[in-house]
Amino acid sequence: MKKYWITGGVVLIIVLLVIANIAKKDKGPEVMTEKIVRGTVQQKVTGSGQIKPATQVKVSAQVAGKIIRIYVKEGDAVKKGQLLVELDPQKYKAAVERAQSSLLAAKANEKKAKSDFDRTKELYQKHLISEADLEAAEANYEAAISNRMQAEASLKEAQDALDKTMLYASMDGVVTKVNKEEGEMTLGAQFQEDVILIVSDLSVMDAVVEVDENDVVNIEKGDSAIVEVDAFPDTTYRGVVTKISHSAITKGLGTAEQVTNFEVTVTLQKPDPRFRPGMSTTVDILTKRLDHVLKVPIQAVTVRSQGEIDKALHKGKKLRKENKEENDETFQEKKQKMKEVVFIVKDGKARLRPVKLGISDDTHYAVLSGLKEGDEVITGPFRLLNKTLRDGQTVRVKNKKRNNR
Repeated sequence: MKKYWITGGVVLIIVLLVIANIAKKDKGPEVMTEKIVRGTVQQKVTGSGQIKPATQVKVSAQVAGKIIRIYVKEGDAVKKGQLLVELDPQKYKAAVERAQSSLLAAKANEKKAKSDFDRTKELYQKHLISEADLEAAEANYEAAISNRMQAEASLKEAQDALDKTMLYASMDGVVTKVNKEEGEMTLGAQFQEDVILIVSDLSVMDAVVEVDENDVVNIEKGDSAIVEVDAFPDTTYRGVVTKISHSAITKGLGTAEQVTNFEVTVTLQKPDPRFRPGMSTTVDILTKRLDHVLKVPIQAVTVRSQGEIDKALHKGKKLRKENKEENDETFQEKKQKMKEVVFIVKDGKARLRPVKLGISDDTHYAVLSGLKEGDEVITGPFRLLNKTLRDGQTVRVKNKKRNNR
């Protein structure tokens, strides 16, 4: 008798477990939801790059020579007109002296030629010499004038070269880079740019970043930006877009990893005095903004085929057309085309809703059509939402109490 009681108890437990599982299955999978509300959606474009001075001057010599003195070091503040670098002037001084000597000789020759021409002209007027002699004397005088003018130009050129052995600051700023040392040679700008040092205006700083080609079209001059500098992780700075490059920066050309970016310059409104050129930065450029708009969480948006959408919406006419044209390839392609949808919870069941979306921020899309305020959209689990969830399926809202608060 006891044996029968034990067997009956086991059977009862199994039956109860089966019933419980069936009941649980009928309740459907657990889902997370969120209510559709109105709010602000701020679209932004993100780029990374470096902090750079808005204005910097590369100081390089225009004449070749040995550097005999550098009067500043990195970090020094300088004023416009301040002497920065001195080159060895000896050969240029000698060139000036040669040019001065040549000019004296040219002036003396001009004076002698003028005197000869004046005498020749008097003799010609007295009919004592021929016209050819007069023309020869005049030509000698004009040649002497030309030689004197060339000597003056040579002196100016030599003096200019001598002056260029002294390099001065062309603006107020800070020395941010020194590339040469005393005793080194500088080639002079006639061959190539040979930068000795760089003077930067650190009162106006830019964040120069690269932006993907697909995003740069959304940026306009004057757009606001939020700037983060890696060296100051807990601080953000405000800026304004002042320049958008028209030339692309292409990396990995011709490969599968090819990337095309454009350089965007953001001028910082209140730069930190501790900023240094070359610091790494990340910039969020604020583009389009919609206020008091319906918004849906990004994770709630998934895709389904047009055929599944049609069935969910019970479009009878379209379904009858589908039966008639099921062999039409174009129709079949349209049927398989994927479109953006969300699932809402209504009467304990998931209901598919096609949506038209606008701009997005980090967390939400702006909803242009397909949803109304207060709709409860399913936001997860991810696998269920993106793969297996179907219209009309029973679901259990895990966070219903939290959403009703």
